[in-house]
Amino acid sequence: MEATAAFESLAASLSGQPISHLWRGYGSAIFFEFGELSPRPRRDGLPANRQGQVSLGVEWSWRVEDDSGILCGSWSDEALWDQSLARLRDRRIESLTLFGKLPEVELAMEGPIRFLSFSTTDGQPQWHLLDRRRDPEHWYTVSEGRLRLGDGTEPRF
Repeated sequence: MEATAAFESLAASLSGQPISHLWRGYGSAIFFEFGELSPRPRRDGLPANRQGQVSLGVEWSWRVEDDSGILCGSWSDEALWDQSLARLRDRRIESLTLFGKLPEVELAMEGPIRFLSFSTTDGQPQWHLLDRRRDPEHWYTVSEGRLRLGDGTEPRF
């Protein structure tokens, strides 16, 4: 299946679904989990954040906005992050779309409130979308300026 059509199909399947889990990774990395959550271990055997059937990860360069402005971003004071990210928890998804010549991702939620990847460094946009409901898993990334669909064996970031 072509990457854009597959992405649009996945995005349509998420519309109306709640965010199951939202967590911060290392640095400014943010992860959204959708669908039924499953436990997963860290490399040392301790429990890690639960993973959803679908995951969206943004390594850096993101922002949270509403209709009146930018609430915070990855370059904002970290003190703003928790309160802004808290506004995203337990919301339902209105849409998941791509925008820009180099594909970035916009997650719009009821409210209206939006989370956007927005890379400001050289290279490629730093996000991935993973659909674990498929076998093999479908990984969406950006490479050479284009949306790519792979099976997870490709480098993600």
